[in-house]
Amino acid sequence: MTLKNYIILPILITTIISGCSLLPNKKVEIVSTPIEIEIMQPDLPRPVQLTAPKWFVVSEAKIVNPCRRTIQYDPPKFNEEGVEQFKRPKTCELSERENPDWPEGYTYLDQFIDEMKKQNNGEILFVATTIGDYKVMAEDMQELKRYIKQMGEVIIYYRNVTIKGEPGVGAAVKKNETTKD
Repeated sequence: MTLKNYIILPILITTIISGCSLLPNKKVEIVSTPIEIEIMQPDLPRPVQLTAPKWFVVSEAKIVNPCRRTIQYDPPKFNEEGVEQFKRPKTCELSERENPDWPEGYTYLDQFIDEMKKQNNGEILFVATTIGDYKVMAEDMQELKRYIKQMGEVIIYYRNVTIKGEPGVGAAVKKNETTKD
């Protein structure tokens, strides 16, 4: 080794060991400041629009087909509009009944089948369920309503947390009021 290497080697080792300690220290100041991040709010989904089906409960009970009111009261009775009231006879012919086109022993099932034939061009189709299955279906509907309501509350919570200055608005369950009579 040469003399030059003997001089350079200790200087190099001293520099490496001491690192930057030979240089003056610079003070580092750490400051924390919150940064407002704007979170994009997705559009709310469109509301659920459900239409309730029309349910029919039909039995084989006979429909009462009363006689028309034809017998006068003695003394005569009048209603609020001044129209004379009549009472029904105990028995009468089929032609003297309120619904003369109904045969004897006409049931609610017969009436339902006649109505369905009118509405569906003479064709009949039954879709049936048991009482137990209907109960399950009703419970499932309540479970769906609960889930939708809770999801709306979650949406409101996160919108309130992320949007400053305005209250969050979530989903609501509304009942459709439609009548088709």
